Amino acid sequence: MLDLTNLPKSARTEFTSALNQICSERGISPQVVIETIKAALVAAYKKDYPVAEEIVITAELDEVTGSARIFQDKKDVTPSGFGRIAAQTAKQVILQQIRESEKNAIISEYQDKIGTLVNGMVLRFDGPFIVCDIGRGQGLMPAEEQARDERYHLNQRLTLYIKAIEETVKGQQIIVSRADPELVIGLFKREVPEVNSGAVVIKVIAREAGNRSKVAVASTQSGVDPVGSCVGQKGVRVQAVINELAGEKIDIIEYFTDAAKFISAALQPAEKLAIKLDEKKKIADVTVPEDQLSLAIGKDGQNVRLAAKLTGYKINLKGPKGKKVMTVTKDDAEKVKKTTSKKE
Repeated sequence: MLDLTNLPKSARTEFTSALNQICSERGISPQVVIETIKAALVAAYKKDYPVAEEIVITAELDEVTGSARIFQDKKDVTPSGFGRIAAQTAKQVILQQIRESEKNAIISEYQDKIGTLVNGMVLRFDGPFIVCDIGRGQGLMPAEEQARDERYHLNQRLTLYIKAIEETVKGQQIIVSRADPELVIGLFKREVPEVNSGAVVIKVIAREAGNRSKVAVASTQSGVDPVGSCVGQKGVRVQAVINELAGEKIDIIEYFTDAAKFISAALQPAEKLAIKLDEKKKIADVTVPEDQLSLAIGKDGQNVRLAAKLTGYKINLKGPKGKKVMTVTKDDAEKVKKTTSKKE
């Protein structure tokens, strides 16, 4: 690799100075730029002096002065004034290659940040996609990664979850999300020291992004209240998370290994539930008092849907006389998630 910083002062020509500036500003290897220039010189020569495909054309570049020479089957065939012609023809090619190298360097940097949170800002709207400034790079937020009830606008600042790096028609793109449940988990790690340290763990989460989440938590240390830790004094911790999620409601419940207790907790705020389980088939028959039915079901069935997703059980809600009122499975909750992830 060419180390321009160690060149003697007498050798630091205009070419080396420009090359050094490009590399330091864009954080790419000088050798990448050199090889790009050579490729551009060959392309420029072939454009003005067509040759048969089997003929090998190569370029040599003086890495100190920037002077170029063209060889055809190792014979010097550099045309008179080729340097000026080559510079004009190669300019756009070089800039494009440098942009690609810079983009690859940024993608590589963000590869190590997958699964973390980043502060971003809405730059522009590209059809159903939202392009966000996330620092050195740009993140792409597809429609399915946008929270249903959130409304986005230019220059809006958001906390984003770096979900993946995916190959698209425009090359590799950094995919960011506002809908992934991991965003909620990351926010709790940021706001709740006990979660960040591992004293409290988020065992499972069910989310309808932009509307409501149920978060089941457990303590790994005696004397630590998992729910109280996440709620915080006067609700300050959970409220910080809610504010970051534009008002999305969050229910924090205690996780139980006992399925009946867990289902009962998941159906809160409904109380006084009678639960009969078929653990093999993962079916729960839940008898609910008349005055608790609306709470158990929730608005448009949301509460019971999230409870089914959280626990993994098919839940049959029954009235006090044993009449089945509603049946919800985990798959039903997943279907709702897919439907509501799209903008209306």
